[in-house]
Amino acid sequence: MASEGFKSISERTIIENSMVILLQGLQGQVTTVDLRNESTARGRVVNVDAFMNVRLEDVLYRDWRGSLVRLQDLFITGRNIRYVHIPDHVDIMKTIEAELKKIHRVRNFGSEGGGRKEFKKSV
Repeated sequence: MASEGFKSISERTIIENSMVILLQGLQGQVTTVDLRNESTARGRVVNVDAFMNVRLEDVLYRDWRGSLVRLQDLFITGRNIRYVHIPDHVDIMKTIEAELKKIHRVRNFGSEGGGRKEFKKSV
């Protein structure tokens, strides 16, 4: 969650202009990810990057044959994701707005009294 400060400007722009921002708002939530190979993974979202790569923890993974495996950690590349289930209790609009505020707070860090005082812009 605090990792938004480490994202590049181009990555923040991709996130801001796509639905990946909603997935980033799911950090800390338990959700199910359906994969293109007919398998599913249910776990707590740790991180989502601009390319929709998702890292889950405490995962229950069901392969395409129906076998269940419990995993401590699972990294899923964005191109392998078919569908991400948004939990019923998540307010989609509020989540997107909160994530946009985080991006704008990072982007505007030096303005409005923020940033390092010795590098303040003169008005």
